[in-house]
Amino acid sequence: MSSTEIFGGEAWARSAARTRALVLGPYLNERAAAHSDGGASLRAPEARLDEAEGLALAIDVELVGRELVMLSQIRPATYLGKGKVEDIAALAREREVELVVVDCALSPVQQRNLEKAFSAKVIDRTGLILEIFGERARTREGALQVELAHLAYQKSRLVRSWTHLERQRGGFGFLGGPGETQIETDRRLIQERMTRIERDLDQVKRTRGLHRKSRREVPFPIVALVGYTNAGKSSLFNKLTKADVFAKDLLFATLDPTLRGLKLPHGGKIILSDTVGFISDLPHMLVSAFRATLEEVLEADVILHVRDISHEDADAQGADVEKILAELGIDRHDPRLIEVWNKIDLLPPQERERLREKAARKPEEERASAVSAVTGDGLDALLEGIETRLGRDRALFEIMLDDSDGEGQAWLYAHTEVLQRQAVEEGAAFQIRVPHETRARLERRFPQRLRDLN
Repeated sequence: MSSTEIFGGEAWARSAARTRALVLGPYLNERAAAHSDGGASLRAPEARLDEAEGLALAIDVELVGRELVMLSQIRPATYLGKGKVEDIAALAREREVELVVVDCALSPVQQRNLEKAFSAKVIDRTGLILEIFGERARTREGALQVELAHLAYQKSRLVRSWTHLERQRGGFGFLGGPGETQIETDRRLIQERMTRIERDLDQVKRTRGLHRKSRREVPFPIVALVGYTNAGKSSLFNKLTKADVFAKDLLFATLDPTLRGLKLPHGGKIILSDTVGFISDLPHMLVSAFRATLEEVLEADVILHVRDISHEDADAQGADVEKILAELGIDRHDPRLIEVWNKIDLLPPQERERLREKAARKPEEERASAVSAVTGDGLDALLEGIETRLGRDRALFEIMLDDSDGEGQAWLYAHTEVLQRQAVEEGAAFQIRVPHETRARLERRFPQRLRDLN
């Protein structure tokens, strides 16, 4: 076999340093999918396989091939039909494949049978996403969440079909009693570790809760970025805040939430939060494990749903994000949501203009912002849209304070959003904005000096 071959129109070269991987996309055909529990997918099979390839490349393997496999039914033993298993096995031998990535959820038995047939390690979509998360988590919380999800996945893989787990273990008390099998011991040890991690995560959540409470008292509104992985959230975050969060054309480039302050056009300040990217068929254990990370979204005053509008599957990706948000209790018609159509710089000028006209025709509360995180196009309008959306849920006041009232001025900066300060003859006039729940405290603190601007 030559050192460089052509597969699927792409050149690939052998590299001794990386694992040689083959990506399989086994998808039900349209007729079979329509009759399945999940119904037909919104995505084209080729687009789904492209995404699976992107996921595989995110763990830095050497891709030596990709195969689209259309199925009329799912086989309980191997997921694929017998003939297709034999074809893939021959291809795996020919390409000296070490890892086969299968873009579906495999049962433990299916995984074991395919590994035997292919003489290679087999990993399904859930295992692959967990692998990526394991490599990318940077904070203690992120690492704990990934480990918890990984242990839940490993626990589900402990089945009696693995003969080495059927040995009887003699007991010394601390490793299990007499007659306890290896599989029972492994399951118990995993459960004990999961319990410890859950306790640690509870402590992390309490700490984050205190941080959120202190931020609410400041009180700057929180604006959270959500979206499909690789939609450009981190690039948008960097452009708006002039930060340097890791942003790359790579699936799941961001895992841990990042917060930065940002000033709006009329002087108000917000806290912008970048979050983990969503993906179709996200393992349920990860939705649960990352709930603490996504609490920034649940607490947000405004949620920016960033979409890669240039992507061929933009609508399907948008639907996947809405589905996960719904699992978190955020309806697609939530008044906090603003759609951000990112990457308009990748569209032809005529298509760009059509998108802007489409957005302008929508009612103001449903209007999307067409932007480019690369060129900055549309960002001023986006910031104004955020300001308008925040203004709906916040009361606007003007208050006059003497220059000598340092305590009063300090209270305003600590407990309200100061939009403007103007020197006047009597002292200073402040234009402030407060959440409705803070209004009563403000009126008690300055009963005679407030002017309602709402």
